[in-house]
Amino acid sequence: MKKVVIAGGTGFIGEYFQKRFEDQGYEVKIISRQKQHISWEDKEDMVEALEDAELLINLAGKSVNCRYNEVNRNEIMNSRVKTTTILGESIQACTHPPKTWVNSSTATIYRHAEDRPMTEENGEIGSGFSVDVATNWEKTFFSFDLQNTRQVALRIAIVLGKDGGVMTPYKNLVTFGLGGHQGNGKQKFSWIHVEDLFQIVLFLKDRNDLSGVFNCSSPAPVSNYEFMSTLRKTMGVPFGLPSPKWMLEIGSIFIKTETELVLKSRWVLPERLQHEGYTFVYPTLDQTLQDILN
Repeated sequence: MKKVVIAGGTGFIGEYFQKRFEDQGYEVKIISRQKQHISWEDKEDMVEALEDAELLINLAGKSVNCRYNEVNRNEIMNSRVKTTTILGESIQACTHPPKTWVNSSTATIYRHAEDRPMTEENGEIGSGFSVDVATNWEKTFFSFDLQNTRQVALRIAIVLGKDGGVMTPYKNLVTFGLGGHQGNGKQKFSWIHVEDLFQIVLFLKDRNDLSGVFNCSSPAPVSNYEFMSTLRKTMGVPFGLPSPKWMLEIGSIFIKTETELVLKSRWVLPERLQHEGYTFVYPTLDQTLQDILN
């Protein structure tokens, strides 16, 4: 049986991937802190799981939906760098290592962009804590020189899907009449349907000629204003109060998160994927929200 290993596979994306791979006849092994799965502490079990695997997908990392105090900053950084290091060392210990290693990264690696879109070739790396996390994550990943395992890093935009992820809080905002734009609403919202993220992994798995960094985002990013407006329309809610920046700054303290998550302008295009021939299943936001909500 074909085998895929998903590290950090118990979150919203990981659970979706597990089901989709199992639907396609794969044996799926999960590496996780949860007891029923392979432990990050058990190197022997990890190496055994990776032996003869077609694919390793690393989704591990503490959620960034928290306040960036010192404790959380360390955990966000270490949960990505350490797990990537453990996986790289485990691959090196394999006799028959995975053919392909797909590692998460983030589209947040690019600067706040309202003037032009960021591509793999012409995107400008930003600054600040979130960018430091992304650059260290990728640096750790590509520090492994693996002769028999192809390496691909996915700079993933905001992932939209039915069960979990960011859709839950956004739907709640709309339901309670707070579904207007955040900040000035001009910041770009780059997104991707979770099914497209899965299909991209399959596409890259089968393309042995491709490696390196890929932007994983829809070819049709929207503004925050457009996103909230389309979400309200799809949910049948005619009006939503906007949230100005000062209100978000206050509210973020109470709900223990950071305003960067909604105010940073992420304008990202999947240039390499489209150039290589990937066709999006859900290229537009309207199609995506219709699928997720209906």
